[in-house]
Amino acid sequence: MAAEGSSSTGTLKVDEEEFFGAESGWVEGRTTCDHLPSLCSDLSQIPLPDSPCTRCHHPAENWLCLSCKDVFCSRFINKHMVNHHRETGHCLALSFSDLSVWCFNCDAYLDVQMIRQLRPVYEVAHLLKFGERPSFRTLEM
Repeated sequence: MAAEGSSSTGTLKVDEEEFFGAESGWVEGRTTCDHLPSLCSDLSQIPLPDSPCTRCHHPAENWLCLSCKDVFCSRFINKHMVNHHRETGHCLALSFSDLSVWCFNCDAYLDVQMIRQLRPVYEVAHLLKFGERPSFRTLEM
């Protein structure tokens, strides 16, 4: 990454194109998704973020299915969320690790700040995980 450090001021200049580019690992979430109608109608009550996988009981790296509200472990553990998607077609899931939302059908992360339908479940999960409500960007209409 192109960066220049200055020991006298303690500032760091970063090339924004590299910082937000593919090499950075930064992922830009989608702001639309055709699969939002599959969201559970009541996501105001969800399992606690430390809930274990319903299949293998693994305690970490778990995802909440946003269609049925079951909890499954990630593809890096025993792939139970991936298997659940393949078995049921439920494609939207919230990571209890970082509260990101993934759509298996779009094969993409979704921007919870920009997609109004995801804000309520994100807010509940944030409150359960951190004990406070998240701040949201103002949406332009």
